[in-house]
Amino acid sequence: MDLKALEAMIRDVPDFPKPGILFKDITPLLQDGAAFAAVIDLFAERYRDRGIEQVVGVEARGFVFAAALAKTIGAGLALVRKPGKLPYQTISERYALEYGTDCLELHEDAFAQHQRALIVDDLLATGGTAAATAALVEKAGGQVVEIAFLIELAFLQGRQRLAQYPVQSWLVY
Repeated sequence: MDLKALEAMIRDVPDFPKPGILFKDITPLLQDGAAFAAVIDLFAERYRDRGIEQVVGVEARGFVFAAALAKTIGAGLALVRKPGKLPYQTISERYALEYGTDCLELHEDAFAQHQRALIVDDLLATGGTAAATAALVEKAGGQVVEIAFLIELAFLQGRQRLAQYPVQSWLVY
């Protein structure tokens, strides 16, 4: 399945989660077994031989891609979540939003020193979540090899916020 076919499966939902936002809904793609497999294959082809030891899934849609990819390339899986969702001792990272701040957490023992990590999420918008995730990985002792997204909203310039890391996205709007 090629990128145009995958892109055609992504549904635009206007005014979600609030007026003025055009949400890129990946659920039709996930519901199609061949399409979902094709996305995981895209990721796996790029990362299979890159020495990735941990795939980091970002809550919540990033979990879907990260778990399948980790299994496919034989890596571990680390989860980055909103505060209070992880059961063990955590480290946290606050980051700025357009109005206010938010916070993400990671288990403090998620990485061995210098363990090679790939951060995976469904969509790159402003880059705040990805930048906070990268900071958490590094605080925990991991080394960010790359940050990967299925979709990038280039007009929001999130890639610039992640300039110190290699970034990969397959569908750019």
